Amino acid sequence: MSSSIPLRHVRQLCTAANSSSMSISRAKSKLRTEYDPDKALEIYSSVSKHYSSPTSSRYAQDLTVRRLAKSHRFADIESLIESHKKDPKIKEESYLSTLIRSYGRAGMFDHALRTFDQMDDFGTPRSAVSFNALLSACNHSKMFNKVPQLFDEIPQKYGVSPDKVSYGILVKSYCEAGSPERAVGIFKEMEEKGVEITAVTFTTVLNALYKMGKSAEAEKLWDVMVMKGCEIDAAAYNVRIMYAHGGEPETVMALIDEMSNAGLRPDTISYNYLMTCYLKSGMMDDAQKVYEGLEGNGCNPNAATFRTLIFHLCRNGDYEKGYKVFKESVRVHKIPDFGTMRHLVEGLVKKKKMKEAKGLIRTIKKKFPPNVVNVWLKLEEKLGLASVDADADTVEEQEAAA
Repeated sequence: MSSSIPLRHVRQLCTAANSSSMSISRAKSKLRTEYDPDKALEIYSSVSKHYSSPTSSRYAQDLTVRRLAKSHRFADIESLIESHKKDPKIKEESYLSTLIRSYGRAGMFDHALRTFDQMDDFGTPRSAVSFNALLSACNHSKMFNKVPQLFDEIPQKYGVSPDKVSYGILVKSYCEAGSPERAVGIFKEMEEKGVEITAVTFTTVLNALYKMGKSAEAEKLWDVMVMKGCEIDAAAYNVRIMYAHGGEPETVMALIDEMSNAGLRPDTISYNYLMTCYLKSGMMDDAQKVYEGLEGNGCNPNAATFRTLIFHLCRNGDYEKGYKVFKESVRVHKIPDFGTMRHLVEGLVKKKKMKEAKGLIRTIKKKFPPNVVNVWLKLEEKLGLASVDADADTVEEQEAAA
């Protein structure tokens, strides 16, 4: 059973902010690496009363809600969001919209819809801003088939006019529901109403078509994007790269060159796909060069970079090199998932690298929430690493001593 923080405690945490507040940027940074839901709530509460605009703390609020949702702390989410309805800023549509979105992030769509319906009671005006927040909440709650219904009902009931973002969310709902062809049908309606079809909306459908194996239709859509003069961005190119026919490194490299020639800078995602192609082709040295060249290309490795490289290094039995890459992932707070790390720690034990294996597990236990730590405790016991060993420093301690 999940624990629940009384509403009065949430208020106490918010009040405590007067004595120990931090900047929004600092709070965001801490929340990205804080998986304990209670600590995340405390960090957010220390800044929630002090932001200058509703959007400035939206990311921090969403992160906090996601941390609580992962621990199934839905009563706490409700207490937190409902407490914000007492704020005078509730009359501002942008402020109330952040609450609708947060309920959506937690998969609590009924609460999001109730909040939208309460806007008259609060004296909050409605426009496409709150309408889009509601549609997004519906998508985040995986209720994709309900979005078209809301798209028809809400404008009629409240006189709200959908904008290009609204249509983009509708298109995404059709794609997520496995009906990209219906999404393409929406484009005609948008054109008739003079609503811009953005690159993001085009890319959403492009990705869905490729994902369903409809490459020919996807390429036709790409040609339409070019013909209509749509401002194609790196995200659109990355979708093509991800589904490049055959996954050959030469094909991906050609698309990356095409990006550059179009005046776009390939990003970490672009190079991750290139690295993956090299790895799948057994070209480890070339993959390593892509990884080592990220910084020189103006990019930083993300969690997917480390996950992919460590996984393939483990498959090749190069656990020591995998451990070095893991140490770098710790340094930049981008540690891969449990499955990848399990392969690495099992390989280290196999190679009799017991100090490194214990250090890895101790680091993981410091960085991740209790539900993940419990899985690691079982693995630690299974591998015979559970005994206390003074030599088993965490990776962070090893780095500090180096």
